[in-house]
Amino acid sequence: MQTAFSQLSSFARDLGADRVSGQVAAVTGLTLTVSGLERALGIGQRCRVHGARGDGVLGEVVGIDARGTHVLPFGTWHGIAVGDRVDLAPGGDMLRPDQGWIGRVVDALGRPLDRKGPLHDGPAARPVRAQPPAAFDRRRVGARLETGVRAFDVFTPLCRGQRMGVFAGSGVGKTSLMAMLARNADADVIVIGLVGERGREVQDFIEGDLGPEGMARSVLVVATGDEPPLMRRQAAWTATAVAEHFRDAGLQVLLLIDSVTRFAMAQREIGLSGGEPPTTKGYPPTVFAELPQLLERAGPGPEGAGDITGLFTVLVEGGDMNEPVADTVRGIMDGHVVLDRRIAEQGRYPAVNLQASLSRMLPDCHSQAEYTILQAARRTLSKYADMEELIRIGAYRPGSDPETDAAIRFYRPADAFLTQRKHETSSAATSFAELGRLLDAAGVELPG
Repeated sequence: MQTAFSQLSSFARDLGADRVSGQVAAVTGLTLTVSGLERALGIGQRCRVHGARGDGVLGEVVGIDARGTHVLPFGTWHGIAVGDRVDLAPGGDMLRPDQGWIGRVVDALGRPLDRKGPLHDGPAARPVRAQPPAAFDRRRVGARLETGVRAFDVFTPLCRGQRMGVFAGSGVGKTSLMAMLARNADADVIVIGLVGERGREVQDFIEGDLGPEGMARSVLVVATGDEPPLMRRQAAWTATAVAEHFRDAGLQVLLLIDSVTRFAMAQREIGLSGGEPPTTKGYPPTVFAELPQLLERAGPGPEGAGDITGLFTVLVEGGDMNEPVADTVRGIMDGHVVLDRRIAEQGRYPAVNLQASLSRMLPDCHSQAEYTILQAARRTLSKYADMEELIRIGAYRPGSDPETDAAIRFYRPADAFLTQRKHETSSAATSFAELGRLLDAAGVELPG
């Protein structure tokens, strides 16, 4: 009897939208309750609610209980009334990326936004929400990926298949840094997910920051801050699915998602609307379950495939690096770069705090000579940071300590070396040669 009932349930799920229908029982805030589809709709499946407006509203199931099936919209429930028809939405969360998507801007559902005509669908559909590759199916992280950004290539190197977090407050230069990486990084395809971005900044990013040379090898997935939480969450998943398509085609992919924090905020809205209890700082438990599911999808590919090198920005609220989302992401990443507002206010961009940033790929991704230069530069800059207050107020007397004297001579040239305009690029070899010259000019002794 139980087997027959299970088969009947599976059959109901597979019926077409024209065979199974329910109706709206209630609408409370963002949550719409459907009756009549309890055995046909499962968590994460989609349906279409037909109200007075044309094609209806696409929704996704976020909860099921004795009252019915609870659905959130990819749009708005405006105009939907109790008794309106609800149908299963065929196709689900499948996507068909293709080579023709490069150079295009799409929304979270994979629909074109750039008014350049329809997208060419690839031959194979892939799920937007996929499982990360199994640990033993992955290759090891590959060689260093040159980014053209001196602070990255020297101090926090990024390797093929590595995942790096960029932690910063608002207005400290995360988006400009992403554009620099998209234009200059040594990758075949760039996939950029703008999650919860300000609407007015999308065109600025495409035309001003990214430019034609960056857009020519990029796929942009955009969900602005005014869109529903399902769309904002979906944008991160869609960008990752597109990156997986190009990885499976054997290409080296750089995946940039801005920002993971807004993805977590969208999941918080979804979870709370579905009845989850708020836990750490108001975030429900699913937020901390979804973060590794998203971030682990980036990384080295299996044999015969390419890699997804992931760079994920984290909007640090109030500069608190230990707030729940930042703390969770930092534990998953293979390194982190901290952008410091104080450094930005001094006019140095990218405003990377070198003392607070690290790459877990060191020292293996540098040659011995490069790592020696890095060690000397870090030690000298750290010495200056320790003595900075005394130097500024004039309490340090030159000649008292040779290491501090060398750090003072090195600091200003190093600060100029780390300052880089948006459209400026530099190879890793050139960067190490220049930094070595600055250390020598300042009288800094190399270790070993």
